[in-house]
Amino acid sequence: MSERSTLSVGQVARRSGFAPSAVRYYEREGLIRAERNAGGHRRFEPDVLRRLAFIRAATHVGLTLDEVRQALATLPHERTPTKADWERISRGWRTRLDAEIAALEALRDGLTSCIGCGCLSLQRCRISNPGDQAASRGPGAAYLPEPLRRPDEP
Repeated sequence: MSERSTLSVGQVARRSGFAPSAVRYYEREGLIRAERNAGGHRRFEPDVLRRLAFIRAATHVGLTLDEVRQALATLPHERTPTKADWERISRGWRTRLDAEIAALEALRDGLTSCIGCGCLSLQRCRISNPGDQAASRGPGAAYLPEPLRRPDEP
């Protein structure tokens, strides 16, 4: 790897929109790779920008870092991934994204009907929680659609 053709952490951060600490974190997590130069500084191949864009898009639509890691693990490391490689991964997301879209639509429609009803009655509201009945459903926002209730990653 020629150092001239590689990017520093700062360059990757500026070009990707991630903070340098996030770039280092994703490297530690094995989501992206860097080589070290003679001075011990990280040097990234330019295709790391596509991987970071993938990470941003995937996490934005609700995929966990474990799911992102699994998807990225299927990409070749010996060459820059091709359009076909990325299309294969995105096809694998389709079912998950469709479920996420349906859950968000249910959330949107539920909030609109509840907020729009004007009843102001917690006794009749379907999202009220008398006696903390929702606690039996486990942690988090129990009345959200299942795909929206996944716990945050550390």
